[in-house]
Amino acid sequence: MTFTDQSLDSLRTVGDELADATVATLFERGEVGKFNTLMRYVSTAGAELPEGLPEVARAYLHETSTPPSWVDWGEMEKARLFFIDNNVHISTALSFAAMPACYVVPHIARLLSATHSLKYPSKRMAETGQFTVQLMQPNAFEAGSRFIPAAQKVRLLHASIRHHLTREDRWDVAALGTPICQEDMIGGQMMFSIQVLDALHRLGIHMSVDGAESYCYAWRVVGAMLGVDQDHVPRDVAEARQFSDLYMTRHMGPSTEGADLTRQLIDLYEEVVPGTFLDPVVGALIRYLVGDTAADWLEVPRTPWDTLVKAAPALLNVMETIEDRSPLGARALDRLGHLTTLFELSSLTRGRVMHYAVPEHLRKDYGVSSAIPRTKRWTPPGPTVTA
Repeated sequence: MTFTDQSLDSLRTVGDELADATVATLFERGEVGKFNTLMRYVSTAGAELPEGLPEVARAYLHETSTPPSWVDWGEMEKARLFFIDNNVHISTALSFAAMPACYVVPHIARLLSATHSLKYPSKRMAETGQFTVQLMQPNAFEAGSRFIPAAQKVRLLHASIRHHLTREDRWDVAALGTPICQEDMIGGQMMFSIQVLDALHRLGIHMSVDGAESYCYAWRVVGAMLGVDQDHVPRDVAEARQFSDLYMTRHMGPSTEGADLTRQLIDLYEEVVPGTFLDPVVGALIRYLVGDTAADWLEVPRTPWDTLVKAAPALLNVMETIEDRSPLGARALDRLGHLTTLFELSSLTRGRVMHYAVPEHLRKDYGVSSAIPRTKRWTPPGPTVTA
């Protein structure tokens, strides 16, 4: 599949027909509050839906209750094992590469500032981390899992933001396209897949070709469950590289919202890191993973740690070599990574299960300018967009 400016332009006018219709009906009938209240009791797949749930929501939940029929479960198991082997590194890449990559796209940064619930970085990062951990559980797609209900709620959350922005005339559709359009949904999928793999490579993590491909495949399954049109989504790592490069070239740039969100992210993790001596490591790691240009756009402060953090790949390479050569060392490091990920997630969630809800209102001060320019061991595919 080949991606062009024209093919991506066509995706900017398309949302998610099923979720959009569900949310529109809930608002028209004044049932959003009831829906949010009752959906707090729906947290595991296969559970009986509560009485009183609006019929349109019940129909939506029934239609989206199973994964796509085309899922290759062998690939999903390989993705799960890849995650187990690299969980702490993936968490690092999600926090310090994927999220800043979202913030460096101005209209995405402004959109992330749109709701009260997304204003708080700990909640946003906790939801992202918890969603990924739930996806990589052995029973993620079986009765009793938390992943499918989470995906169903995230899909409605996206639809509700589209509903508010378009109906309240707070989004320049002519200039920017549909809010959280198909291009942006696929772009988000790329940030959490190929860009995470890029960050792992930059950190010196040892990865197999099969593992990298399976990890990307798992996020394609996630995209399908979040309403991404599979006729236009990248099918493998090479296509993901092409789409990601073109998407970022079209949209990335500086914005006040992007800088504010990045500052919140840095502040959040500086609170998680014990003491203050290592606080500058957070910004230094972001700068190392996203590059100086993006880091400057996001106003990531420069510190002496910017040079020191470049030694991280060498240190991680030693640990990875131990893991490659020693089954006992591999088990010990996997266990340490698992505990570290749980500690980070527990710190962000404060031990609570995160609930997604349809926002009934957006921030009053939200606004978007239309003047946004469009401008073997696995190794990343080469860049596909040239200057």
